[in-house]
Amino acid sequence: MTTDQTLAAYPVSSADADEWWRGAVIYQIYPRSFADSNGDGIGDLAGITARLDYVASLGVDAIWLSPFYPSPMDDFGYDIADYCGVDPIFGSLADFDALVARAHDLGLKVTTDLVFAHTSDRHAWFGESRASRDNGRADWYVWADPRDDGTPPTNWQSVFGGPAWTWDARRGQYYLHNFLGSQPQLNGHNPDVQDALLDVVRFWLDRGVDGFRIDAINFSMHDPDLRDNPPAPPSNKVRTRPFDFQQKIYNQSHPDIPLFLERIRALTDRYQDRFTVAEVGGDDAVREMKLFTAGEHRLNSAYGFDFLYADRLTPQLVREAAEQWPDTPGTGWPSWAFENHDAPRAVSRWTPPGVDAASFARMKMALLCALRGNIIIYNGEELGLDQVDIPFELVKDPEALKNWPLTLSRDGARTPLPWTATAQHAGFSSGDPWLPLGPAHGTLAVDRQEADPGSLLHLTRKLVALRRAHPALRRGRNERWVADGDLLAFDRVADGDRVRCLFNLGSDRIDIARYADVGTPVAALNGADRQWLPASGALWLQIEGTD
Repeated sequence: MTTDQTLAAYPVSSADADEWWRGAVIYQIYPRSFADSNGDGIGDLAGITARLDYVASLGVDAIWLSPFYPSPMDDFGYDIADYCGVDPIFGSLADFDALVARAHDLGLKVTTDLVFAHTSDRHAWFGESRASRDNGRADWYVWADPRDDGTPPTNWQSVFGGPAWTWDARRGQYYLHNFLGSQPQLNGHNPDVQDALLDVVRFWLDRGVDGFRIDAINFSMHDPDLRDNPPAPPSNKVRTRPFDFQQKIYNQSHPDIPLFLERIRALTDRYQDRFTVAEVGGDDAVREMKLFTAGEHRLNSAYGFDFLYADRLTPQLVREAAEQWPDTPGTGWPSWAFENHDAPRAVSRWTPPGVDAASFARMKMALLCALRGNIIIYNGEELGLDQVDIPFELVKDPEALKNWPLTLSRDGARTPLPWTATAQHAGFSSGDPWLPLGPAHGTLAVDRQEADPGSLLHLTRKLVALRRAHPALRRGRNERWVADGDLLAFDRVADGDRVRCLFNLGSDRIDIARYADVGTPVAALNGADRQWLPASGALWLQIEGTD
């Protein structure tokens, strides 16, 4: 049994040979902040390769690399200037190949980010497209004439603030950008654009990449009729951007997007054991995620923002999110993340008043590892890193700079990983890091937690091992939901294996005797037992002889 005092050895089964990704644990690496090998203060591919033994020790199935492609870094890599290269700050294609080879030697799959909704304005495609209205790539981006009064062709607004159109004098037209003005929108309707993007997929598949996270894919096609978005209905939520005042009907989510995803899936299926997951945000995310993953001819999985921007973790939130993905034929397979590079650290958002943050981080990891679907651990989450308060003069995040102070800087979740508590810059780099480390992160450094058998790092390894060892936890269905006050409980069931998972998401202890009267405890955290769940308590029970 896994308790606060003991982390006993537990057999770890290998992932099934078929569909390795179904129920997988994926570790997201933000390259700029993971490990710096050359002392310039920015993490790089060689630094990642040198630390892959650590990642493999977590027992995860795969890594996901945020963008490392050539880019002017206006949006820190999500503005790609060349889909088939490596930015010099991160290394070279040879460094990437070495990373893939080392990961595969360690039994890790490698997935990468692909951004197919837009490029950088420094991309050669855009340079040609803006040069004239009749060149070979003139229609590779979304161009439109102004209205009669010279204003933009629609009322669409950018996610990062301001109109989603920028005037270009060379063409005498506006171009669309749903994000920064330096991120012009690709014309996903154009078959030549689709073919070029499929060539990108093929390039990385041929280099051994095992899968892709496709960024902001519901922005990849617009309404060709350029209709204005209607206003959003009244809301009690604080609106920090013009984008929030509209229903995003015509600037994104075109019904032809799934047809392009089918082309991507057909290509990846020509390679063995490849994986695709869509990132889908927005007001209609659940419907779109199901649409993008329906059947066996679209993407393998999708994940949205159910948890990433939630300001509270409640039993009802977890139940509602999970029940949107029933175990029924034709329904896609979900992926879940509590943290990533775009969202504040969950331990800072969710720890209830009066509850110890370290205890909450333990329970939170147990809950993530119990969810049906793929789970994504963001680098540093296994250490319990909190959100760092970055002063305005050090902010790099373009969204925060545009909307300061109403938008919380994404930089606070992108700070460097602490490796060695007493080393300069906690062992991340010999030079000044591109962002400051968190003031409390030295005490959470990897070396400190390796030396402490009761640390969150060791617990994460144990929970991941339990998840892999139990068919119910890796691929099983959900049953017997309880979302009562601060108590969350559910069973995971598969192949004669049933695991009952109970969590206290609040500040007061909860009597669970009626739910914990059967089964053998396999994990009991923060003082949990069959009678009580203390604040942030968690209990997993294996129940024999049932399916």
